[in-house]
Amino acid sequence: NNWIVCHLLGALFAAGEVFHTKTGKRVTLECGFNSIAKNQKWSRGSQQIISDDADFRKYVPLGQRSSLRANNLVISSVTKKDAGTFTCEADHYKKEHTLLVVSVWTSPHGILQVGSNAVLQCNVSGLNPGSTVQWKKPDGSLAANPVHLSPVALSHNGIWACSFSHYGQHYSETLQVMVYASSAKSSRVDPTTPCPVCTDVSVLTSVEQLDWWVWVTVAVGSLAVVLLMVLIIVLVNRIRRRKVTKENYAENLHLFVKTSLCSLYRSPAAAAKPQQGRRKEKPSALLMESHESQIKEKRDSEKARMKE
Repeated sequence: NNWIVCHLLGALFAAGEVFHTKTGKRVTLECGFNSIAKNQKWSRGSQQIISDDADFRKYVPLGQRSSLRANNLVISSVTKKDAGTFTCEADHYKKEHTLLVVSVWTSPHGILQVGSNAVLQCNVSGLNPGSTVQWKKPDGSLAANPVHLSPVALSHNGIWACSFSHYGQHYSETLQVMVYASSAKSSRVDPTTPCPVCTDVSVLTSVEQLDWWVWVTVAVGSLAVVLLMVLIIVLVNRIRRRKVTKENYAENLHLFVKTSLCSLYRSPAAAAKPQQGRRKEKPSALLMESHESQIKEKRDSEKARMKE
């Protein structure tokens, strides 16, 4: 009977899985039931952190960062203190799971410079005592934790893997290490080394001065051409305006002379109606000569104005 009870308890309290993640990440712990369980609750160690009661999680710091999704527990912004044993209870069944929290970093942080010194460290929280933690280099070789890079080389650039074991199972978390070579060191030139492709400094200076004067000459010449074109356009427009003005003046003068002649020939005596019982008298020769002399004087004066 005792054997049957122990067997049943062992079946009810089934062994769980091992989950691992990096600090600051989000992790999902699977309870392990195929169907959605009712009255589900999760505990870390002896402290309950979340259940179907939504208000319960408010009073537990870990519960405030946790949520239930189906039969899974989701923890956000994981910290090293979150590592440990988690128990999922639902419908009188229990399953225990282990959460390992891994911290990997380089000191100093950031991109490493060739020739400097650096340290790679890996810390696994929740790991059982006596477990081995080591690094796998980008070339595949192994190194003990922590790794001292003295000095840093370009071969250290790449993905490093922190590997560890927990109850016979092996796990790993990766770290991207970036290495750069200093441009100042790589561009340094030995003054005693002969230069394979060199040019005299004085020759370069004279060539630069020549180029400068060429550009100045081109700029001045272009400006002069533009000004000359503008001047030509202005002169052409003025000549056209004067021509049009003279043509209009000659036309107006011709019209004026024609009008004046018509007005002179139509005198008041000639335009008036002849009285009854009298003969129409012809204009005297003296009057005609006077009119012709006046017309001639006006023509001469108009011609003199046009010549001016």
